[in-house]
Amino acid sequence: MIDTRTKEERSEIMSMVHSKDTKPELLIRRLIYGMGFRYRLHCKELPGKPDIVMIGRKKIIDVRGCFWHGHEGCKYGRLPKSREDFWKAKIDRNRERDSKNQRMLNEAGWQVFVVWQCELKDIETLKTRLHEFIEAK
Repeated sequence: MIDTRTKEERSEIMSMVHSKDTKPELLIRRLIYGMGFRYRLHCKELPGKPDIVMIGRKKIIDVRGCFWHGHEGCKYGRLPKSREDFWKAKIDRNRERDSKNQRMLNEAGWQVFVVWQCELKDIETLKTRLHEFIEAK
């Protein structure tokens, strides 16, 4: 199936996609800050420049978009009908990179908590899980 947008329209849409300071990331940051925890953002020294880093606790919170990171079993993680080969390869590369970065972080002694975009629908449960992760030794 062919893309339903012109090159210019697709370029405009894709230019609005950001890797930092996304709405889900900002929401998680507000939750964590509101719980009284402090953190650093996008530490360049760590593999993958994680979204939220708590250096003293050696904890990382990685906020992932269901589509861009291929969240399995999630309705938002489905591939588009157009250019399936392109999107499958792209999402697979993202997943491989995520896995490699998480493995490297774990080997370096960091604990990683992944928050999927779809989990933001139940804020209270997410808040509880985040608090338990951050406070755990």
